Amino acid sequence: MRRFGVGRGGGPLTRLRRRLGLEHNELRRRVDRVQRTVALVLMVLLLAAAPPLAAWTSAWSYDSGVRAERAERATRHQVVATVTSTGGVGSAGDRYVHETVQATWPGADGKPRAGTLPSWKNAKVGTHRTIWVDRAAEPSVRPRPHSRTVTDAVYAAAATVLGLSMPLLLAYALVRRRCDRYRDELWEADWARMDADAGHNPRS
Repeated sequence: MRRFGVGRGGGPLTRLRRRLGLEHNELRRRVDRVQRTVALVLMVLLLAAAPPLAAWTSAWSYDSGVRAERAERATRHQVVATVTSTGGVGSAGDRYVHETVQATWPGADGKPRAGTLPSWKNAKVGTHRTIWVDRAAEPSVRPRPHSRTVTDAVYAAAATVLGLSMPLLLAYALVRRRCDRYRDELWEADWARMDADAGHNPRS
């Protein structure tokens, strides 16, 4: 019959203590326990601080996005534009060139407005197209979609967790580097004592 117990690794608590470096072990130095303790403290700090901060930033981003949605929906509406001429060329910045059309659409006061719009497939004189305009009847983009608000909220939460994790990881990296140097010094001292005990010259 297979036996379980201390000889087989002990219970869950014993295994957890061993993994965290908290169990007494002649081969484990004090510097090892210090490093594990620092890692445990930093992990607990991350788990304690990240969820509430991520929830707060996510909620703040979501609320801001919802307000932006409402504001844009209140100031933008759709009208039907009619193409009056084609063949124009426009640019977006310094790199992109696109075709444009001249079109008219009803203004806020009911009078027709004229302007330039990006062209689309099969655009020709007399073609109608629904566009978004602002309160001044100037062409605009469609109001902010709710999916963007949700996406921004998720990004805000992820950025918060990442932003909190980076300094903690940096702190642990610095602690580990210092502990590694100290371990090397201890090993060198141990080797020197072994050489001295064996009658050899200490290692330099």
